[in-house]
Amino acid sequence: MTQTPKNIAIIGSGLVGSLLAIYLRKLGHAITVFDRRPDIRNIEFSGRSINLAMSNRGWNALREVGIESEIKKIAIPLYKRAMHVIGQEEYYQKYGKDGEAIWSISRGVLNRKMINLAEELGVKFRFEEKVWDVDLPEAKLFTGETEKGEWQEYQYEIIFGCDGAFSRVRHKMQRRSRFDYSQDFIDVGYKELTIPPNADGTHKLEKNSFHIWPRGEFMFIAMPNLDGSFTCTLFMPFEGDVSFENIKTEEEAKTFFKTYFPNVRKDIENLTKDFFKNPTSAMVTMKCYPWTYWDKIALVGDSAHAIVPFYGQGMNAGFEDIFVLNEMIKRYGDDWETIFQEYQKSRKPNADAIAELSYRNFVEMSSKTADPKFLLQKKIEKHFAAKHPEKWIPAYSRVTFSERPYSEALAVGDRQEKIMQEVMKIPSIELKWDSSEVEKMILDML
Repeated sequence: MTQTPKNIAIIGSGLVGSLLAIYLRKLGHAITVFDRRPDIRNIEFSGRSINLAMSNRGWNALREVGIESEIKKIAIPLYKRAMHVIGQEEYYQKYGKDGEAIWSISRGVLNRKMINLAEELGVKFRFEEKVWDVDLPEAKLFTGETEKGEWQEYQYEIIFGCDGAFSRVRHKMQRRSRFDYSQDFIDVGYKELTIPPNADGTHKLEKNSFHIWPRGEFMFIAMPNLDGSFTCTLFMPFEGDVSFENIKTEEEAKTFFKTYFPNVRKDIENLTKDFFKNPTSAMVTMKCYPWTYWDKIALVGDSAHAIVPFYGQGMNAGFEDIFVLNEMIKRYGDDWETIFQEYQKSRKPNADAIAELSYRNFVEMSSKTADPKFLLQKKIEKHFAAKHPEKWIPAYSRVTFSERPYSEALAVGDRQEKIMQEVMKIPSIELKWDSSEVEKMILDML
């Protein structure tokens, strides 16, 4: 169905805001994007980003709007995890079946590209213009230098809030009756560091891998960039024995890396300078409902469902929101109230599911990936899945390499986990993990 062109505002020029602008502009709407920050194309990036892992859901949304091949040019496929465990050789775990990969993209590079693509289509961007208030029933927004100063009023027909976990648009919706809202911080923070390229521009670590140094309570990860560098992230508790608060001097930072990450310590550029220069950022799971107001306002991406980054699905989930919204537009044409209702009904259970999965993956990545029992369980699952691919798709593959609902991945994953708990109780399982007895037991329980 075609739509009558509308005058639409999008708050937030991040990844979700700029992709939504491209979708709506291609449908013929007049789009203005507001952002309180300066134009990201003119500034050095801030040192608080984890590299993005684009997977099937994200590519699906880009393909639908015809920009997938454009974006693949700035991405690097990662086919496996490279595990760096102290006292062991580096070893690899393949992500999926042959050829299945997640793609590493620098957030800054991707965001700049998306804004350029949107501008080429005629989207207007208003940077350094801060939205202070939104009149929900009227779809009006108010911007200005300060909260107490002069405000400029703008009238639109529809406003989309793509302004992140601490959304101004959602803040306004929260004051309405019967609006549910929760936020939950984990006591782990993160800090960005960099591994520079070799002198000849090549990568210092294996290029097509997602590198993880699991250390129980904390961990370090590295993802490749096109220029030969790696964007690294240290995840660690804010307080406690080994924590951000306990590293106060450059000497302490050096000792910490020497102790826990001996194989990359020398490669981390300006390790101690970056450590104290880059901020320590917090991570939050944010849930709310409803996501829409009449046919006037809708929240998309993190403003509706911020999640912790341990499944690499934050951006993918936000892009999938847009894909689903677009499917509703195809179905209901100009009936924006129904479009919004169906969009939020379809997405809310999936947003809750990926929030739960992401939180669990944090526990898994930091502590279990180095635990022999957990590794044996994964080995049994993999062995069984190879023999019965139609009967057992691992939860990770359901989330990362498929477009089936997140809620389904969570439910099926829980069932599989129950089965595996029983299997792991078999006496001397480590000796007969690949036996027909184990195979038959799993088949019976399925």
